[in-house]
Amino acid sequence: MIADSGPKSPARMIGALAITQTAGYGVLYYAFSVFIPPMSRDLGAGIAQLTGAITLAVLVSGVVAPVIGRWLDRHGGRGLMTVGSALGAGALLAWSQVQSVAQLYLVCGVLGVASAMVLYEAAFAVIVAWFDAARRAGALLAVTVVAGFASTIFLPLTGILVDWYGWRQALVILAVGYAVTAVPLHGLAVRSHRAPPHVNRSEIVGAALRERPFWLLAAGFLTHTGAVGVMGVLLVTYLIALGHPPVFAASVAGLLGVLSVTGRLVTTGLQARWPVALITAVMFGLQGLAAVLLPLIGRSVAGAVSAVVLFGLGFGVATIARPALIADRYGTAAYASLSGALTLPITVAKAVAPLIAAGIAQVAGYPAVMAAVAAACVLGALALVAYDRSPSVA
Repeated sequence: MIADSGPKSPARMIGALAITQTAGYGVLYYAFSVFIPPMSRDLGAGIAQLTGAITLAVLVSGVVAPVIGRWLDRHGGRGLMTVGSALGAGALLAWSQVQSVAQLYLVCGVLGVASAMVLYEAAFAVIVAWFDAARRAGALLAVTVVAGFASTIFLPLTGILVDWYGWRQALVILAVGYAVTAVPLHGLAVRSHRAPPHVNRSEIVGAALRERPFWLLAAGFLTHTGAVGVMGVLLVTYLIALGHPPVFAASVAGLLGVLSVTGRLVTTGLQARWPVALITAVMFGLQGLAAVLLPLIGRSVAGAVSAVVLFGLGFGVATIARPALIADRYGTAAYASLSGALTLPITVAKAVAPLIAAGIAQVAGYPAVMAAVAAACVLGALALVAYDRSPSVA
């Protein structure tokens, strides 16, 4: 059953999701890094303690993902995403009033729940349920291309707000802005297209979990997510260790966000000719090559830029490849449940891999970290090649 069959509804929904995903990632995730220095002074906490709070938020979002996925399959996304937007805005307001690290951790736990309700996984479930296979790739691309600029928009914006009003008032402004944007857009523009009542989602999920292809998919994206998480956290530090000035290192690392959009455009354009799994595997392989090259050529400006550009082309590919692969093999009736099952281990990898990599860097140096990143990318690529060769579900 489709809640709204008007011809303009799909385009309006995609536009709304593009806006809310950009605002959601900008406010609920990327802005955190800007608040670390002023919070460190006011709360008397170290950077590691504060960083642990956003790590907790990421982990909580992964833990609740399976539950959120089952809800999305049964009830659709409108109500869930509307409530999640209000919850996220409320968490931001509570964050502006914290007086201790313990309170910050509690708020970030709520922030993690809200993030699972409103960010990519929920938005993709809505898109996969609504659009047929012919239009799905374009819809996913439209949302992720716009949302790919979340950090570009909200990092400087948050910095300006903190500079003008202080970090607590900046959070209040962001909370109000997010609420008045995301709550009505999710409530009015998101449409739910649910599977027929007779569909046995538990049977679909159970059959998938017993299959080798599902675990190949999980292995491919888990290893790659860990590699991307490491580069996202440690790239600036490594470029500085290679002898580059901090401003140059930050600027070059900033290319990853822009290049992720380029990679998504290329991947979507190639889907008409080659299987998504193989295109994604090639992108993962190129990232592995970039990680190998960075210690070898990264001391020069041209070498550092070349390696980062090569890695950046695959930076956002997994985001659009995963929903396409799940929907193509298993259909859309239990998409959100299957996506939620995959999200939990992948999110844990995203949160834990940078911490493990930091330990490796201290013991064996950054070249060893880059070798581990390259190995993870190659393993991810091989898993997707094996997945592509697996027989399809009847």
